[in-house]
Amino acid sequence: MSLIMLTDYHRYRLYEILPGASVWLTLILSVVLAFTQPLAMIYFIIVFDIYWVLKVLNFSFYLLIAWRRYWRLRKIDWRARLLADIPNWRDQHHVVFLTLYNESWAVVKTSLESIVASVYDKERLVIVVAGEEKTRDHYEDIYLKVKTIFGDCFYDIVGTVHPKDQSDEIPGKGSNLNYAERQMQKYIDAKGWNYDHVIATMFDIDTVVHPQYFSYLTYVYCRTPNPTRTSYQPIALYNNNMWESPAILRLMAFGTTFWMFTTLARQDGLVTFSSHSMSFRAIVDAGFHDKRIVSEDSRIFYQCLLAYNGDYRVTPLYIPVSMDTVRDDTWWKSIKNLYSQQRRWAWGVEHVPFLLWEFRKKGKQIPWWIKFKWVFIEWEGKWSWCSVAILITILGRLPMYVAPESVRQSALYFNAPHILEILMTIAMVGLFLSALFSFPLLPRRPHHQSKHKYLIMLGQWILLPFSMILVSAIPAIDAVTHLMFGKYLGFNVSLKKRK
Repeated sequence: MSLIMLTDYHRYRLYEILPGASVWLTLILSVVLAFTQPLAMIYFIIVFDIYWVLKVLNFSFYLLIAWRRYWRLRKIDWRARLLADIPNWRDQHHVVFLTLYNESWAVVKTSLESIVASVYDKERLVIVVAGEEKTRDHYEDIYLKVKTIFGDCFYDIVGTVHPKDQSDEIPGKGSNLNYAERQMQKYIDAKGWNYDHVIATMFDIDTVVHPQYFSYLTYVYCRTPNPTRTSYQPIALYNNNMWESPAILRLMAFGTTFWMFTTLARQDGLVTFSSHSMSFRAIVDAGFHDKRIVSEDSRIFYQCLLAYNGDYRVTPLYIPVSMDTVRDDTWWKSIKNLYSQQRRWAWGVEHVPFLLWEFRKKGKQIPWWIKFKWVFIEWEGKWSWCSVAILITILGRLPMYVAPESVRQSALYFNAPHILEILMTIAMVGLFLSALFSFPLLPRRPHHQSKHKYLIMLGQWILLPFSMILVSAIPAIDAVTHLMFGKYLGFNVSLKKRK
């Protein structure tokens, strides 16, 4: 059957199958060729390792650039710069969305205290506590405490309750945000505020904001030539409970942070992730957050990209917002939470069929190179996530073990281990930089933690190959395989506990 004769449903299902099929085809062919064409597979692994070393060097280069910018910009008094350089900064209103499910009061309180401590005029801030009807009692208890303790700290505190069991949505953060944004549109209209001058910030409920965040955000927003055509992405640090978390959780948390450092510096492939900000105008023009998907934080970027026919981007903010790792009461529960979180993040593979579908509908309204760029970024990113660690650490060695005697006598077979060792040694520069830069990002050591914990923090990096397979590549393969077979994942809340 030709592609033209496919129904819309079957065409979209084909798009959903393609990313997972490319991953499994890579893994299966690697095993088959290791037995049937071991010499060719050795050539491939060497070329692939060279390609990956170049990516690691690229990663290291942009990490250094981003680190320098971060270290310099975080020391600036952005409130003073705002008052000196932006005469009309008070025209901007901030609406901060905090989506609540079953998080404890301690987590919510810490987040709000950090906003109160911001060096910014709190009379320009509206806090939205977006709860769920499914946990209404918990929401009402939290909201009452928020109003009682923080009621006089902001311009206003608004509560919304997302109705449960809606047939046209997936329960989760995206549908909660969609409802809260629509309610706030009525609020903003009643106030007569211009959408162009309303900056919306979507925070995870455990987000601890840097004191300079809102001053820096407002400064950048006012200095950007077309501020409604861009989102604003800070650096995500998962260090609120870093000292209490198991080593693997710390490794994956730092890995996410350093990945964000490099994407902020490169910018060409920067997509919104986790906590971020954007104009309310863009939210309305994009049709609010999609209430039928899991990866709402990055999908809103693509919604805006489509709404503005490719004329949308993400502006980096070299300032951190801190969140929790997915720590639980026991080591095993923490690992299970990490697996679920990684699988949910990898479920961003759902953007690939979405983009293929929507770009096809847009036709020539969006240049072809923009379409290719974003499909490639999403597809290659998920393919690498699933495949690279396994190819380098396991399948790359397989031809050496199963090669027949005729291949073992070749010069390539004898030299391949040395070549791979040299390449992996060069690639260690990325690991070294990550380990080095992880220490300045650590929060202050709690008094109950001994000083020798710093040595553990350094030694934990030897677990990286293990963690990259078991709690990174495998959950990513799990996600793309679910999509490939049409077994759609719902939104799972990342459980985060503190001692």
